[in-house]
Amino acid sequence: MLTIFNLLPSITPMPSASTTKRPTDASLAIEVLREHSLATLAQQELERRIISGEIPAGSKLNEVDVATALGVSRGPVREAFSALAQAGLVRVEKNRGVFVRQVSVEEANEFYEVRAALEGLIGQLAARRISIDEVEALRAVVRRMHQTHKSRKADDYFALNVEFHDLLARAARNNALLAQYRGIVNQLDLYRRATLMHGTENIPVSTQEHEAIIDAVAARDEQRAQTLLVEHVLVSRARLHAALGTPAPKA
Repeated sequence: MLTIFNLLPSITPMPSASTTKRPTDASLAIEVLREHSLATLAQQELERRIISGEIPAGSKLNEVDVATALGVSRGPVREAFSALAQAGLVRVEKNRGVFVRQVSVEEANEFYEVRAALEGLIGQLAARRISIDEVEALRAVVRRMHQTHKSRKADDYFALNVEFHDLLARAARNNALLAQYRGIVNQLDLYRRATLMHGTENIPVSTQEHEAIIDAVAARDEQRAQTLLVEHVLVSRARLHAALGTPAPKA
């Protein structure tokens, strides 16, 4: 059975002429576990499953079931639940349990506003700091977006969109900004993925917007990159509301 322990690297003794100075297998194992704690690994795996939609919004997470599925004890799972709650991905209800968070339309609107501000700063800094290789990586993602339009697979486009914006955020070279951005996106994606299949007709227009963003960043035009990214986020919010048939808030 594949368990979380399979994520840990294999341990081999370090060659040494002196057995008294050679680290033991146990000490190496402790070091590995210190760097990659089971709680952290459990958190990362649960986060991946939640963000990917493998565990749908609203699902109840049973501590025993999750521990069994991951091949760990309940302690690391309990810690993982706590970390996920702090990240806004699950909610803990007294006497009821732990549930994958369901984001309301009101919360989603607030997330979009915050994301627009963060994306604007990302565009400004990325235009200042991005490398040629990173520009090419962004263009490669957009080429795949064009292919996705032909296949009309919304789920594939969703993944490429996440990849594009995360690449751009990393190109901004600001770890504090990257952490805040990922936190907001992870929570917003709980809402966006739940409504993903409402249509793919906007994929070509959205792809063109991504191309314009790359051009601005590659040209080192900080102001234009900032403006385009803010508009891109707010327009994306309007499209989502249009697909759902709900009124979009004023920009």
